[in-house]
Amino acid sequence: METTILDKILAEKEKEISMLKQTFHPAAAAKSPKTSLYDRFYHSEKMNVIAEIKRASPSKGEINFTVDPTLQAKRYEEYGADAISVLTDTPFFKGSMADLQLVRQAVDVPVLCKDFIIDEIQIDRALAAGADVILLIAAALCTDRLGTLYSYAKEKELDVLLEVHNEPEMEMALSVDADVIGINNRDLKSFVVDLGVTERLLNKYDHPGKIFISESGFQTASDVERVKQAGARGILVGEALMKSENISRIMMGLKISL
Repeated sequence: METTILDKILAEKEKEISMLKQTFHPAAAAKSPKTSLYDRFYHSEKMNVIAEIKRASPSKGEINFTVDPTLQAKRYEEYGADAISVLTDTPFFKGSMADLQLVRQAVDVPVLCKDFIIDEIQIDRALAAGADVILLIAAALCTDRLGTLYSYAKEKELDVLLEVHNEPEMEMALSVDADVIGINNRDLKSFVVDLGVTERLLNKYDHPGKIFISESGFQTASDVERVKQAGARGILVGEALMKSENISRIMMGLKISL
C-alpha cells in the first residue's frame, strides 16, 4: 500500500509524542474562562470565519514563511474573523506552539490549535499554550481513540473541532456526539480539494443542533454561498488570507449573511 502524506505526518507525530513525554510536564494550569466557539458560531447571523495562520503545507510548499503571527492575528480579528486557527506542526507546516502563544496573547476571539493530535499530552500542551479549541481528525484515529481524546479535551473545558472528509468519518463524529464538525474539502491522502464534499455530506446528515464548518477551497463569495446553502455555519480559510495583501476585502466577501 502506498504511503500517504497523512501516514508520514502521523509517523512523525509518534516521534514528537515520545519526546514530549520526556520533556513536557503540564503544570496545574490556572482556570481561565475559555471562549466558546460553539456558542459564538451558533448565535451568529453572519457566516463564521476561522482565519488560519499557515506558513506552509505539504501540498503547496511555502505559503508565507515570514508571517508575523501577532500582526496577522490582529488583522484577522480587526477585519471580522470569528476564530483564529494556528498551524502548530513544524516538520510539514513550519508552524510552532510559540506561534499559538503569540496569537493567544494578541486577540480575544477563540484560538484553535490545529495539529495532528493522537495523544492526550498534545492536548495538555495546547491547553498550556492558551488554546480554546483543538482539532481532532477522524482519518487519523479509530473510533474508540477518537472518543477518548474527545472526552479528555472536553474535561479540560476545550472545544473540539472534529474533522471528517467522508461518510464513515461523519458517522464516527456523530458516534462521539461531536457538537462542532469540520468537513475538510481537501482529501488528506490525495490533497485534492472539492467543495462538493461539504454539499454531499450535509445533504445526507442534517443535525440542526450541531455546528458544521466547511474547510478549505474558498476564494470567492460564491464558494461561501455554496456551503451556506448546504448548511454550513462556518468556514475555515487559510491560504487565500495568508497570500492576500488586502485581508479586509477578502473577509468582506466571506462574511455573508446566514
